[in-house]
Amino acid sequence: MAVEHYENFPVASILLPPHLRQPVEAIYRFARSADDIADEGDLTPHERLAALAFYNRELDRIEHSETPENSMFAALSGVIRDFSLPMEPFRNLLSAFRQDISVTRYNTYTDLLDYCRRSANPVGLLMLHLYEAATEENCRMSNAICTALQLINFWQDVALDWLKNRIYIPMEDMLRFGVTPEDIADGKVTENWRSLMAFEIERTRKLMLSGAPLAGKLPGRIGWELRLVVQGGLRVLERIESAGFDVFSRRPLLRGGDWLSIIWRCLKRRSR
Repeated sequence: MAVEHYENFPVASILLPPHLRQPVEAIYRFARSADDIADEGDLTPHERLAALAFYNRELDRIEHSETPENSMFAALSGVIRDFSLPMEPFRNLLSAFRQDISVTRYNTYTDLLDYCRRSANPVGLLMLHLYEAATEENCRMSNAICTALQLINFWQDVALDWLKNRIYIPMEDMLRFGVTPEDIADGKVTENWRSLMAFEIERTRKLMLSGAPLAGKLPGRIGWELRLVVQGGLRVLERIESAGFDVFSRRPLLRGGDWLSIIWRCLKRRSR
């Protein structure tokens, strides 16, 4: 299962216990395919919305204990039933994907967080339910981690998103720091841009760290998975900083040496 194709799916299949691999794959296929409907290919906006409407109707069938028309949803139905998964995270994902079709700017940070609440957080919540660990406090920390991961992806992909006519940096922040959409289009790494990105990165780092204790609360493989996710995200932020906040000439990526550092940090935190 190539989970790396879906940036909001923080699950490494090699660390999954065998009994959760099929359930995770069923959830992943739903999320990945719906995301592709919203973002990929040559469909018109009307066709994209119609396809996502079918997904919503299939969720309705599952919720009413009816047989789905599509085999992917039939598999998902069994997972939802066997693990008593809530329907809201699936609905929220579809809501975010519908929003992707029409919304290309976010006026405020609050607006952006609301999008992340629906586009990223559901995955973490579903994982907690699979592990029977969906307490209120665990869900709060999971949401912090998932939202931070989504924001990190946005900061990595400023240039790529611009090619899709999307800007995820809140307009209020761009105005505050004196950065314009034209600056992004031209790939200008000005002092204003550096100040803006430093602000966004520090805010995202604090959010990620607020959720990091969840890794210590969950045992075994899921705990190690979360440590890797958290430290990997923090390392990407460091990569952006070390590049002088230039996300235009080269997308910040993790390399071999980065992963050695990440594993070392995970081991240090575990020992504490």
